[in-house]
Amino acid sequence: MAAAPSSASARPVPAAAGIGLREPHREAFVAAGCPIPWVEIHPENYLVPGGPRLAGILRVRRDVAVGCHGVGLSLGSADGLDPDHLMRLRAFYDRLEPGLISEHLSWSVTDATYLNDLLPLPYTEGSLDRVRRNIDHAQDVFGRRILVENPAACIAFADSAIPEAEFLAELAARTGCGLLLDVNNLHVSSVNLGFDRTAWLDAIPADAVGELHLAGHARMMVGGEELLIDDHGSVVGDAVMALYADVLDRIGPRPVLIEWDNDLPPLDLLLAEAGRAQQLLAGRLPEHGQLDALGMPEVHRAG
Repeated sequence: MAAAPSSASARPVPAAAGIGLREPHREAFVAAGCPIPWVEIHPENYLVPGGPRLAGILRVRRDVAVGCHGVGLSLGSADGLDPDHLMRLRAFYDRLEPGLISEHLSWSVTDATYLNDLLPLPYTEGSLDRVRRNIDHAQDVFGRRILVENPAACIAFADSAIPEAEFLAELAARTGCGLLLDVNNLHVSSVNLGFDRTAWLDAIPADAVGELHLAGHARMMVGGEELLIDDHGSVVGDAVMALYADVLDRIGPRPVLIEWDNDLPPLDLLLAEAGRAQQLLAGRLPEHGQLDALGMPEVHRAG
């Protein structure tokens, strides 16, 4: 069974640099004339029937494309997805008509209790089947394709039997979902766990990648060893920008998003970071200077 395609009124997200638009920046963003072609929001901040916050993001949506990056769906939950949360998201997506929807490869709900974190899961056949079922359910309810993001990892589960990139590739093949390639997360995980980024990228189906994320990370010492922490609280580091350039060379231009959630900077600095990302992207665009925008295609599952 294929999920219904999204409405034709959805504004597609272009292959360009955008920013994660947080509420403290929204009024300044509108006052500046919505100066970039797309933004991304956390939909859980707008699951209300009305009010100024919802009205504000609908105002932004009139001028630029909007993507939604969910933080509470809990695709890894063993108990399945919360039906009330699913329907609230569906109602919001029907109203906003986002150009892209993404979720995390993680879990955050157990016994109907929401935990304020995106928790990791082992890469096993059992986890693969559980996440596959939850993605199928979400896409059926939303009537839209979702993108699934690779997480940032500090440790690896001893019983993980499937390499992460293969796990993601298999999810895309079995569900028709797309992938959100978080370049910062890939860098952080590869340094912390010591795996080969090139082999990871070789295992990812390039045509499934619908969006890229860039962010800053922190460093901390744990037991005498340095760990990288994906904290979204600083400018994008040079090593991540270099990896981003490599990703663009491999898969071509995609919508790219600057995430900054902690210690929010002035809007001008956030826009400047998007400008850095756009410079690398622009050099890889076709001669006419742009690509067709990427919307939310109909879902076709394997099997």
